[in-house]
Amino acid sequence: MSIVRAKKHLGQHFLKDQNIARKITESLLPVTKGVLEIGPGMGVLTRHLFADAAFTVLAIDIDRESIDYLHEELPEHKQQIIYGDFLKSDIRTFYQEPFSVIGNLPYNISSQIFFKILENRELIPQVVCMIQKEVAERISAPHGNKTYGILSVFLQTFYDIEYLFTVGEQVFDPPPKVKSAVIRLIRNKREKLDCDERLFFNVVKTGFNQRRKTLRNSLKPIISPDFTSERLSLRPEQLSVDDFIALCKEIETFNNLKASEK
Repeated sequence: MSIVRAKKHLGQHFLKDQNIARKITESLLPVTKGVLEIGPGMGVLTRHLFADAAFTVLAIDIDRESIDYLHEELPEHKQQIIYGDFLKSDIRTFYQEPFSVIGNLPYNISSQIFFKILENRELIPQVVCMIQKEVAERISAPHGNKTYGILSVFLQTFYDIEYLFTVGEQVFDPPPKVKSAVIRLIRNKREKLDCDERLFFNVVKTGFNQRRKTLRNSLKPIISPDFTSERLSLRPEQLSVDDFIALCKEIETFNNLKASEK
């Protein structure tokens, strides 16, 4: 088998530049021994990872053709190259202790992958990934920036995010229509929120779903009309993660007070 055919429905764009591949894998910090690569494709990152004795590597791909190709190309690592869907996997089966995630993520499911990582954040202290440049900018944007949004808040709540470098279209086969970027996420020290997590996620999602409105208007469906806060006069992108947590604490305090009066 000489080559894997890129499949549009899987969002495949195979990296062909070895220097970029090396730069991506060298961006992994020695935070964990275990490393899981999502979507190895033709193995341009995989080969560099297997060559680094600092890590024990597993690679998972939903594309059977890619798996067959890698099994043929890297027979000594056959047991480490797994056919499967990361989004549907119980990731606790990969390693018995925390592990890092790396990958050239398919653009069409990168947000879903990040939400899966968030759900398992206590097991994943580091992520190094290549994604669409626009998404990378959004994820790493500070509050007050027009690209700051739901995923920015959720990921920045639990990870420190660093935009590492931009990658041009020409280093892929086939070339995508947009530029890519590599980012690194490192788990921060926030173990849990100082407010109800479900309320936090609901407030952030509801607020950004109508981002042009002030929070006073966008949050009407989920807060009491009697609730007041200075933060309600702001639009969602003006609030930092800490501001959102503080707002949720205010809502909780108000709701508990109202409940006790009944």
